This record gives sequence, structure tokens and C-alpha cells, in this order.
Amino acid sequence: MPLQAPTLLFVHGWAFDADVWAPLAAALHDFPQATFDAGYFGPARTPCPDGPVIAIGHSLGVLRLLREQPTNGIGLVSINGFARFAAAPDFAQGVPPRMLERMLARLATHPDAVLRDFRQRCGDDGAFGAPDVDALARDLQVLRDADQRAALAALPVPSLALAGRDDPIVPAPMTQATFGDGVHWREGGGHLLPVTDTDWCAAQIRAFLARLASAA
Repeated sequence: MPLQAPTLLFVHGWAFDADVWAPLAAALHDFPQATFDAGYFGPARTPCPDGPVIAIGHSLGVLRLLREQPTNGIGLVSINGFARFAAAPDFAQGVPPRMLERMLARLATHPDAVLRDFRQRCGDDGAFGAPDVDALARDLQVLRDADQRAALAALPVPSLALAGRDDPIVPAPMTQATFGDGVHWREGGGHLLPVTDTDWCAAQIRAFLARLASAA
């Protein structure tokens, strides 16, 4: 009997929504799929697919998946991801917490400007809907405070880390400090690899899925 095809569970990052996955989901259309949405610009959605799951996170989505690992997960894919974002005494490669504090303060009064600035830094100039400031502030605090490095070190399933060498949000030293030598680098790649380098991401994920299937 053939093995059940895993469901690809897509989890987006901060300041974006489920739509960011549209290109990559289309490139992997032959697999069952489910998409999480944090509710920044519309209704929140937390799917719980049956059967085996390959969790695919982008940016903050990886931190979220490390914190709330799917019970039926059989693999984790990190794209532009991290296990800790803010700097700490033992994590100098992180972003200075004061930068996140400034974003939090400004988010309360000028949310559209904060989102526009951040998304442009990511390489996205597209329009976005009316923001849920509370949801965005909550997860900006997660970026400031959360540390899932221990969860990554103890991850019970195989993982794949994809990163852009020129990512302006998650710089290469942060990625290297998080994932070590196991990173698949996209030379010249930025922070929106699922959108800007869709075919490369899809090929890496397909190869990862093939390795899992052969080991089953």
C-alpha cells in the first residue's frame, strides 16, 4: 500500500498573510495543502490537517511552528526562518530589542506606516488590508521575547533550512548561528524566497520530501 501523501501546512510570517504562499502552493499543487493565517488583515485560521504533515514556515512562521509543533508532523521546512529573533547575551547575531520596541511603540499610532516600511524592507510594495493592530502587536512581542532554540535542538523530525544570502531581515550570520552548516543558501536571495525564488524553494522541498519517502 502506498504511503499517504503528507499535507503541506504553510505558516506565514509577521506583517503578511496566507496569500504570501500562493506562488509556492501553486508550484507544489500535487500535494494536499493547508494554510494558517494569523489574522493580521482578516479572519484568523488555524487548520489541523489529518494524517502526516510537513510544516513549512516563513520567517516568524518557523518560530511559531517550533513553539506549537504539529502533533502529526513528520518534517519541518524553514524558509527565511529563525528560532530566536532578538539579540541576547548568548545570541549577538539577533536584532537589537530596542528596534522592536520602537516598532511596537510606532505600531500603536501609525500601523500602516510600520507595515509599509517593514514590507518594503522585505521587498514587497503590494497593497494590504486594514490591519488588526492587536494581533500584530502580540506577534511583534513574540519576535522580541521568544526563544525556541532548545526546541529546534530537540526537534523530533527531520528539517530543511532555506535562506537567502542577502536577506535584510534575517541576515546570514543569524541564520548560520541558528542552523549551523545545514543551510541551503540561495545566493542573492532576500527575505521573500517563497515569492521571489518560488521554483528554487519548490525544488528544495520536493527533494526533501523524496528523501523522507525513501527513508520511510
